[in-house]
Amino acid sequence: MSSLYFPYQIWRGFVKFTNVQDTQWWLLFSSRSISTIKLVTTSCILDLTKQKVIHKLNTQTADIIVTTASSRRGTANLKSRHPLDKIRTMSSQEDLQSDSGLKTFSQRFLDCAARGDLDKLKNLISSVDIDVKSERGWTALMFAARNGHTSIISTLIEKGCDVSSLNASGQTARDIAEFWNHKEATSLLSQHKQDEQFEQFHNYYSLNPLYRASDIRKDDEALQVAKRNPSSKYILFSNLQPFLLPTEGPKIKYKFALFSGDQLPSHALEKSRVVFLGLETWDPESNAWFAVDLGNEGPDVAKNVYPSGNFVTPFPATMQMDSTHAGIFAEAHSILCWLDRYKFCPTCGSDQTVVNGGYKQICSKLDCTSHKGVHNTCYPRVDPSLIMLVMSTDKHSCLLGRQKRFPPKMYSCLAGFMEPGECIEDTCRREVEEESGVKVGKVEYHSSQPWPFPASLMLGCIAHARNDNIKMDKDELEDARWFTRSETAQMLAQQHPGGLFVPPKQTIAHQLIKAWLSSTHSNL
Repeated sequence: MSSLYFPYQIWRGFVKFTNVQDTQWWLLFSSRSISTIKLVTTSCILDLTKQKVIHKLNTQTADIIVTTASSRRGTANLKSRHPLDKIRTMSSQEDLQSDSGLKTFSQRFLDCAARGDLDKLKNLISSVDIDVKSERGWTALMFAARNGHTSIISTLIEKGCDVSSLNASGQTARDIAEFWNHKEATSLLSQHKQDEQFEQFHNYYSLNPLYRASDIRKDDEALQVAKRNPSSKYILFSNLQPFLLPTEGPKIKYKFALFSGDQLPSHALEKSRVVFLGLETWDPESNAWFAVDLGNEGPDVAKNVYPSGNFVTPFPATMQMDSTHAGIFAEAHSILCWLDRYKFCPTCGSDQTVVNGGYKQICSKLDCTSHKGVHNTCYPRVDPSLIMLVMSTDKHSCLLGRQKRFPPKMYSCLAGFMEPGECIEDTCRREVEEESGVKVGKVEYHSSQPWPFPASLMLGCIAHARNDNIKMDKDELEDARWFTRSETAQMLAQQHPGGLFVPPKQTIAHQLIKAWLSSTHSNL
């Protein structure tokens, strides 16, 4: 056996071996231990630590031993009984695993993206979460970008994958394609990013496709006609719990069960707490949507039509819905909660009459002061609150905290409710200082998110710290600390060595953290 010696250099999880007889060899290793290096050739994927083939791409095999110096620069010793082809595909041991030679759908899906197998990928795409990640936080789009498979990239984008997703190193698919000099793939991903800049970003619970048609709310005759229209659609609640159907998709677990008026008890449509949600389009002749809470009667009515459906606890079940149905839920649940909690006039305690399709309540007492002027007690309540991602003074770290009620090891952005007469910027500064002792200067608005439990509006901001000293309020937080970009990226990808993580992507906290990580250049 002969030995080949050549220098190497490490780049963010990659070891590049310089040209040896017109062939470049690439190794990918664990970011924490070089001992887990694996070499991927056109022939096989090899676990170099255990010196065995863990997944064959064809019948060819190899016996490889690789040792590396402990320093970041040094030499590598490669011994082989078999000439190796030029490497086309790469992954880490965590990225592509086998279970007695059999892969899960997700692993096969990522493997197809890495190898550029478009036909097999299309067969699997309906059976997996298109944004599923490997244990190093790599998506199928990232694997395709790594190897320049533009047909795979186009298909994944067309199917709605998250182009801005970050791996555990804080890299997007575009970053990866650009680093590996795949110009066509980089151009394709860059064009999609430019297209996204012209589209309005929507947080989860905010993508409501219905045209609310506030003018129809005020027309009682038109509402009564719409209620009895056989094309109108109803979503049901039972004591504020929505009735949902399971779905077959891997990513979306629930959707609303849709009912027609003739499938509901006749007295249900006469209830004052039938909420008009809107029309399917701007066309006044389009289908109307309503929400109705049937109380204890709900299970018998709903199960008779949809035996597979169930009334579910709103949180967290509704965070696993189709995004448009989640937006409709946010409107319906918030209004129904308001009608349920404010059955009597907040001003004088008298009975109230529901009007405007559920969007207004009028006190039955004629001399009540709520009849004079504009009073927010007559309309659905919305509670504005601030949530902020605080950057350190050097912009290299972010401030995250955790409350005692959080799941173990979860950290999130700081947040708090606005006070009367307070602007967004001052709310941000006050809440951050109260909870962490950190003073904030500049505040930038990012986006908002309805949080229908029962009716909060989360206003998301990026805040710039003026000092980095933390003096935590232990009544507010259990812990607060600064996290570096690399550590935050690991938490976002759920790859933190200590098991720390951040809220899921349906939350605005996740999106604020992701926006901060994406705002600076990737350390490829």
